[in-house]
Amino acid sequence: MNNLLSILVDILSQPAILVAMIALIGLIAQRKNVSDTLKGTTKTFVGFLVIAAGAGILQGALAPFGDMFEHAFNVAGVVPNNEAIVAMALTEYGTTTALIMFFGMIANILIARFTKFKYIFLTGHHTLYLACMLAVIMAVAGFSTVPLIIAGSVALGIIMTLSPAILQPFMRKLTGNDNVALGHFSAVGYALSALVGKAVKGKKKPVSTEEINFPKGLGFLRDSTVSIALTMIVIYVVVALFAGPAYIEAELSEGTNFLVFSVIQGGTFAAGVFVILAGVRLVLAEIVPAFKGISTKLVPNAKPALDVPIIYPYAPNAVLIGFFSSFVGGIVSMAIMAFTGGVIILPGVVPHFFTGAAAGVFGNATGGIRGAVAGSFVNGILISFLPVFLMPVLGDLGFANSTFSDTDFGVSGIFFGTLANYAGPIAITVSLVVILGLMVGAGLFDKKKGKSVPESK
Repeated sequence: MNNLLSILVDILSQPAILVAMIALIGLIAQRKNVSDTLKGTTKTFVGFLVIAAGAGILQGALAPFGDMFEHAFNVAGVVPNNEAIVAMALTEYGTTTALIMFFGMIANILIARFTKFKYIFLTGHHTLYLACMLAVIMAVAGFSTVPLIIAGSVALGIIMTLSPAILQPFMRKLTGNDNVALGHFSAVGYALSALVGKAVKGKKKPVSTEEINFPKGLGFLRDSTVSIALTMIVIYVVVALFAGPAYIEAELSEGTNFLVFSVIQGGTFAAGVFVILAGVRLVLAEIVPAFKGISTKLVPNAKPALDVPIIYPYAPNAVLIGFFSSFVGGIVSMAIMAFTGGVIILPGVVPHFFTGAAAGVFGNATGGIRGAVAGSFVNGILISFLPVFLMPVLGDLGFANSTFSDTDFGVSGIFFGTLANYAGPIAITVSLVVILGLMVGAGLFDKKKGKSVPESK
């Protein structure tokens, strides 16, 4: 049984396999010939592997940067990192996590089928992380095994549906169509960034990050790969100088000169972004047409909610600006926590890059350069302070040296954890029933008003 669950988790948590399976089902549903079906499925599979490879390159380059930063400025505290906290939690909650994940995905499909919220969440690893967090929270709340799995699965299905839904108005503005949604559990931060961008854009038409006017002598910076590489090399070298050659060469670079190591890591970061953008283009060219089969046969008008790198090509400059602004927000938050006492959340480089970059893209879409800077700065503050309030509802896991990082984890975890503190399983059960009722009722209300859910274009 445990081996079967382990295989199930391995399959469902791999976006490449999961999305390839969805593409295969969609193409078969459209009765495509064998050649087109194999081509579409394989290119979708390979495209997601390319994205994963790029993300791995990025994380490998960012890891030493985080270590150098902590050593250079002598800071210590809790580092939000989804992978680290889930790895610790799965040792105790592995079985319930796997079952919540499986039935939560079914719940997502059913909710999309029978409500107006037509979003199928396809980011497998984020689904695994949230299933794990819900398993912990439901256990701390006092649910026994079977009710825990039911409550966790329903909660997961609801969040998998609502997270893309709240962000879709901004996705339409960003992409210019309604074909695809964003499946990444930081939608609250991204939506807030877009709203902040809208608030700070000013009366004139905002200048996009992609329209930055460089002097003629700096025209080469218009190439996003060049600008990202040069900027990151400078940042790495500056932090390396503060950290010192002794530490870097003894602990991080395996004896390679600390400046050479820093230049290579900065260039590697840019290479990771380049690889991700290439993978995104490949996937979007295949998954959207393939998903029409799912939309037609299983869930009419359904939209695939895909991982966060799919939006990076829309504003590569905003990606870098968003990362830096979010990281600065994390540093400011860390300083406030140090001044006021209590838990200190260190700015995790990986979450600040992936969520800050996306926040920058959405902030830029609504407010140009100002929006990219301000929106992602707010995102940095949000992913710094939400973990402080999330940690107490995670039971013994809340005392670990890591915690969940993205905003939707914080918001949903605090919501269900607070309910549990007041009235235990009863409060959570009632809340799930009410939320499902509202989601179903929203669709019925639209039908009575004569409104129809817009079809994918």
